Amino acid sequence: MNILVLGGTRFFGKKLIELCLQNGHSVTILTRGQSGNPFGTKVKQLVVNRDDADALSQALSSTTWDIVYDNICYSPNEAHKICEILEGKTNKLVFTSTLSTYEIDGTVKTEDDFNPYDYEVRMGNREDLSYGEGKRQAEAVLFKEATFPVVAVRFPIVMGENDYTRRLHFHVERILQEQPISLPNVDAKMSYITDDEAAAFLYFAGITPIDGPFNATATGAISLKNLIGLIEEASGKHAKISLVGGDEKSQSPYGVPADWYMSTTKAEAAGFAFSQLHDWLPALVQTLVKELQ
Repeated sequence: MNILVLGGTRFFGKKLIELCLQNGHSVTILTRGQSGNPFGTKVKQLVVNRDDADALSQALSSTTWDIVYDNICYSPNEAHKICEILEGKTNKLVFTSTLSTYEIDGTVKTEDDFNPYDYEVRMGNREDLSYGEGKRQAEAVLFKEATFPVVAVRFPIVMGENDYTRRLHFHVERILQEQPISLPNVDAKMSYITDDEAAAFLYFAGITPIDGPFNATATGAISLKNLIGLIEEASGKHAKISLVGGDEKSQSPYGVPADWYMSTTKAEAAGFAFSQLHDWLPALVQTLVKELQ
């Protein structure tokens, strides 16, 4: 198939492209060019700033695609533009969305907990909206305006050795350096997914005849207390946890006030088998501890 990936030179976007290439597809990446092209001549590259609507439209003016993956849409304005540009030019769009479309209220989230089809659209750019609201608005625009099938993949926090956001690295480094970590609720449970599995589900969402919103996460959840415990066990260090205050540098990027994780019943019914969180998380923690010690 002929596949376009918007944003795909690092982390799970890179893994997605590798998976597409392994399966014999023709891949074009569209990026700003700031992270280079790790695939060389294996892919075609369009160097375009996604925020420049005119340049984006011109770059895609004479193209057609079997699947478009959009990993870098963060606002309703961006979603509206991509709907316009791709009209009649793609058979499907797979949009990378997020757990942040759901409220943090302690309940296990299903796709019905946020319904983009009925959500009131409020146009704006990414700087006008929070991350979660930007993704909610983008989903709403895509499902209301697109003339082609759309899948919105709602990921939790994605983990991996090459996570450029270094969120799990943050906790390992703070514990190794005996620095405090501020958390609002150590008992709050969260769900996670690896970069490999995130890429695998995106690929599945593209080639499988499904559409609509889908949760995608490893099976199971873990409290922040138990995650910290895994790091303590692997490092032999005792974490210094603060439940109130703390300076900005000490605040955990995983800090949430209540349970915040998803059900994958819908995706499993569509035929995707997710990993078990506890089968890979301890090994990932051990790997990062060894790298950062």
